[in-house]
Amino acid sequence: MSRDVVKAMILAAGEGTRMRPLTLEKPKVLLPVGEVPLIVYTLAWLKSHGIREVAINLYHLGKKIKDLLGDGSGFGVKIHYSPEEKPLGTAGGVKRMEKFFNTTFVVVYGDVLTDFNLSAMIDFHKAKGALATLSLLKVPNPWEVGVADINSEGRLLSFEEKPLHDSELGNLGSGGVYVLDRGILDHIPGQGFCDFAYDIFPKLIGLGLPVYGYLLKPEDYLIDIGTLDKYHKANEDAKEGKVRPLLGSLG
Repeated sequence: MSRDVVKAMILAAGEGTRMRPLTLEKPKVLLPVGEVPLIVYTLAWLKSHGIREVAINLYHLGKKIKDLLGDGSGFGVKIHYSPEEKPLGTAGGVKRMEKFFNTTFVVVYGDVLTDFNLSAMIDFHKAKGALATLSLLKVPNPWEVGVADINSEGRLLSFEEKPLHDSELGNLGSGGVYVLDRGILDHIPGQGFCDFAYDIFPKLIGLGLPVYGYLLKPEDYLIDIGTLDKYHKANEDAKEGKVRPLLGSLG
């Protein structure tokens, strides 16, 4: 298990517009799955794989996230907050926390619910000498996510966010979990809005830098709770025991 990777960032600044009215008074990461806020599942998953310090960026109703999680001690981790006056994007939000990251780290989108083996993904990232490794899974709706084309070694040949409906780019979609070498921060602008999927990953691939995809196993559970339909499905899956909550790792 990769215990030398101990820092992660949860991207929690989104307004969750597709989840309204549920997100009008509650940030998406605090919506309950079962009876547990989504972000608590994420913290438990990260902690179970050796993460000890977590940065969380805030924008929409960010105070409610801070009020619930505090300094993280109640969840067995140390939490650092990064309030944003205006949204900086997925990469811009990470860049703003540049001083927090001193080695390889993990980024997870706040609307992701998963139980896959993050330690194995970190080991894969290191074995490949990657600058960035993206979690990938086969999806039925590639036009709704970022789509990757990889070679037999797992190296990304291309990456396109939300391609046209009739494009033939395959069905390997991004799972919204990244393992990143600190060197990636040198490729993110210091100011303004910047997105990993639209701006950074295509640029890195174009530069010939080592960007890899870690393919999840068929039995791995991962859902991005970006719509009301997916939110209801996540609750049904939790009720049926399809996702292992890992909550025992907290505290």
